[in-house]
Amino acid sequence: HLGNHYSYGLHGLEKDVTRAIELYERAAVLGSKHAQMNLGCLYHVGADVEQDRAKAIRHFEAAAVEGDTLARYMMGNIEANAGNYDLALQHWMISAKMGHQASLNNIKLMFVKGHATKVDYAEALRGHQSAVEEMRSPDREEALALG
Repeated sequence: HLGNHYSYGLHGLEKDVTRAIELYERAAVLGSKHAQMNLGCLYHVGADVEQDRAKAIRHFEAAAVEGDTLARYMMGNIEANAGNYDLALQHWMISAKMGHQASLNNIKLMFVKGHATKVDYAEALRGHQSAVEEMRSPDREEALALG
C-alpha cells in the first residue's frame, strides 16, 4: 500500500514514482501479486516511467500466475491487440471463470466477431456464473444494498 501512496501522492506523501517502484519491487520479491500488477500497469501505460512492454508483460504474467484476475485480463488485452486471439481467449477464459466481468464481455465480443466459438462463450458464461454464485453471501448482499 505504501507504494501506491508514493505512486499517487496520497496521505500527505509527495508523489515519488521512483520510490513507489522500489517499494513495489521489494513487495514483488516477497510474493505480492498486487505489487506485480502495479508494476505492470506503470510500465504498460508509461505515464510516469518509460513505457516498457517487456517489463509490463513480465509483471502482468507474474501477477496472473498468482491469481490476479485483472493481470490475466490485461494479458488477454495485450494478446488481442497483437492479433493473438487464441492466447487472448485463454487468458480471458481463466479470468472470466474467476468472476471477472470484463473478461466475459471480451469473450462475448470475440464470439460476435468470430474469434471464439459458441462453446467457448457458453463455457466462460457458466464458469463466470459459478464464480459469482460462490462469492455470494447474505452479508455481501446487505453491504451492497447499503451502498
